[in-house]
Amino acid sequence: MSQSVETRDETAATRRSRFGDWSSTATHHTPAEDAQAILTGVLLAGLGLSILAHLKFLTGGVAGLALIVSYVFGINVGLAFFLINIPFYALAVGRMGRAFTIKTFIAIGLLSLVSWWLPLVFSIDHIDPLAGAVIGGLLIGFALLALFRHRASLGGAGILAIYLQDRFGFRAGLVQLSFDLAILTVALFVVDFTSVIFSLIGAVVLNGFLAINHRPDRYLAT
Repeated sequence: MSQSVETRDETAATRRSRFGDWSSTATHHTPAEDAQAILTGVLLAGLGLSILAHLKFLTGGVAGLALIVSYVFGINVGLAFFLINIPFYALAVGRMGRAFTIKTFIAIGLLSLVSWWLPLVFSIDHIDPLAGAVIGGLLIGFALLALFRHRASLGGAGILAIYLQDRFGFRAGLVQLSFDLAILTVALFVVDFTSVIFSLIGAVVLNGFLAINHRPDRYLAT
């Protein structure tokens, strides 16, 4: 009986080594789970950015920079987002590992495509500015939470936020907030003061949500 159990264990281990470990545990996500989280996160982020762009609001990090570039130069926000993120891949490769970098690269590429695709299938007729700031912030917050928990990000400040949280224990949400405040300061020279105030509300909602819900001591899966 003992031999039979050992044989089955050896067979299972052989299959895992040959095809990869597709089992989900408390500290491991399967590729299918990662794919679902990345797709969901990208769609939520795309919707949140669509709401903010419709209202001419901003958000923080690279997404905020992409919106600023889009407003100033009139280029697609998805393309701007992809190009601005390129320098941050070096940090991801050097500090966060190949798997994190690949998943982040896929998420950024997909968000660029979604940002181009959404206006073709989704339009906003009217949304209250305060509601738009809160809903947009929450959607992007949910998106980042899904990606962070599957060891991915949307690049830029997200990469640095995860690195600093892993390395020094800083809350990812608070790191994101500091970057967001810097971006919103730049925004004062691009959009009107009222838009900056609503953008700040959205950034506080987004990063407050992350600071409360993304804690390494509560979630260990990779």
